Amino acid sequence: MTEQHAQRFERGTDGPKVIVVGVDGSDSSLRAAAYAGGLARRQRALLAVVYVQPLLAGGAALGAPVADTTDEIAEDLVAQIRDATERVKDIYEIRWEFHTFRGDPYNGLVRAADELKADAVVVGASEQAGHRIVGSVAIRLVKAGRWPVTVVP
Repeated sequence: MTEQHAQRFERGTDGPKVIVVGVDGSDSSLRAAAYAGGLARRQRALLAVVYVQPLLAGGAALGAPVADTTDEIAEDLVAQIRDATERVKDIYEIRWEFHTFRGDPYNGLVRAADELKADAVVVGASEQAGHRIVGSVAIRLVKAGRWPVTVVP
């Protein structure tokens, strides 16, 4: 084995070791988190729960406290995840981390998956009608072809 080959990161050789799931508080993203949690438990993988805080320049210009609002959403998501893991801790244990990134959801999830060396990415199906025309985050992740992507309805 060459030195260069030995240092290369290999994804998914014995099942996923890091599963990234994107959450934004929507029902679809929470179903995706539950699905990813079960997958992480069965695979004994780390569940990396990722919330991408949107950068809304227009909202800031109108005087909306965008950063405060997205911080509150992140805190609420962490509380929901802690509650869910506490309810099942006697049944099964799951290793998880919560990460926040700033930006648009697609680029934030790509950055998270790259930085966390994700073996798989799980997202909820878009609930916005406009995404059928422009393309949802899920479709863009699948088209990127860099990780197995599971889309949960």
